[in-house]
Amino acid sequence: MKYLPLNPELFIQNRKRFTEKMDKNAIAIFNSNDELPTNADQLHRFKQNSDLIWLTGIEQEDTMLVLYPDNPDPKYREVLVLVRPNELKEKWDGHRLRVNEATAISGITTIIWLDTLDGMLQPWIHWADTIYLNSNENDRKANLVQVRDYRFAEMMRQRYPLHQYKRSARIMKDLRAIKTALEVEVMQKAIDITENTFRRLLGFIKPGVMEYEIEAEIFHSFLSQRATGPAYGSIIASGDRARTLHYVENNLECKDGELILMDFGAEYGNYCADLTRTVPVNGKFTRRQKTVYNACLHLHQYAASILKPGISIIDYTEKIGDEATVVFQKIGLLRKSDIKNEDPDNRAYRKYLYHGISHHLGIDVHDLGTRTEPVKAGMVFTIEPGIYIEEEQMGVRIENNFWITRNGNKDLMKNIPVTVEEIEALMKK
Repeated sequence: MKYLPLNPELFIQNRKRFTEKMDKNAIAIFNSNDELPTNADQLHRFKQNSDLIWLTGIEQEDTMLVLYPDNPDPKYREVLVLVRPNELKEKWDGHRLRVNEATAISGITTIIWLDTLDGMLQPWIHWADTIYLNSNENDRKANLVQVRDYRFAEMMRQRYPLHQYKRSARIMKDLRAIKTALEVEVMQKAIDITENTFRRLLGFIKPGVMEYEIEAEIFHSFLSQRATGPAYGSIIASGDRARTLHYVENNLECKDGELILMDFGAEYGNYCADLTRTVPVNGKFTRRQKTVYNACLHLHQYAASILKPGISIIDYTEKIGDEATVVFQKIGLLRKSDIKNEDPDNRAYRKYLYHGISHHLGIDVHDLGTRTEPVKAGMVFTIEPGIYIEEEQMGVRIENNFWITRNGNKDLMKNIPVTVEEIEALMKK
């Protein structure tokens, strides 16, 4: 790992939060992700299962976690399972964790090797009444491949058909949505790296630069600050490309007079930052660009003023839609007749703002959390309104990350330049 060691108390707290939600005399088993092939003999870069990371901090492949709080033998109430280090494999693929190293990362003292697990797991299963198995229940998942979690669940049901089975994901969705102070501390580090990178870009961007050159600067800046890399594919969209929400080609020239929308964030300690800023390629907003940008900034600030505990994302989005309707009329995008004749299921403002305003953020960029229940203290959300105008070949989006508190929220990106004046002054330097 490139990042500095995290406080293992983060993972100790997370496991405690999970086991407190388990049924009496239940066992929970978590698996690492598969190593996935690309072509020939190549593999994709390994990415650990997010729930296993949240519980242990262990990034190594072929890892398992067994939680059995009521195990008759106290030594085995939490067990980390690792692949046994192999001299030949290490010559090819590098160092594998030893017991003391894994304990330092996770705070787990009982560590066993994967090749010894079967003989130990079976009596634990026989003692337990309920088995918690894990699965990916992110509402936006698009993976049709039968990954390890599902293969493992099928195998367990065949071997132990008379046990009661429950979904760990139901617990994880609630717990991972509420960030502890230790988690936010790591997220803030990812955000600080992202801030430094954005400030660097303001001195780099100029007419004639290529979108991929900006992406390269981002990657260089991230790695030089100990980030693992980008938390997601960076969006570097100049001119009309900014209207494509997930534009990732990043292969065209940034031209004089255009705006450039940049959506990027660092990953540090497996936690994500997610920033969007829109800046003028030549360092100076035109009058119209400034008008649209300030309208978007107003929506961003309005959203921040109402994103508090108790509001639902549905009501929150509807209120921002009401405000966007007023703002878009002021800047000449909507007429009174457009609003009067709008379809309630496809409101007029949606022509210019056609995505959601906020999503959960954490170990995953689109992190676990409900979109129907009220917002709760401890959640971390993005706030990212946009204005996309096809007729003017312009797209503007502004995004910060907010930690919800009991009385409101805390802008974790408050130090990152966002106003027209701040951006122009830094680009002029």
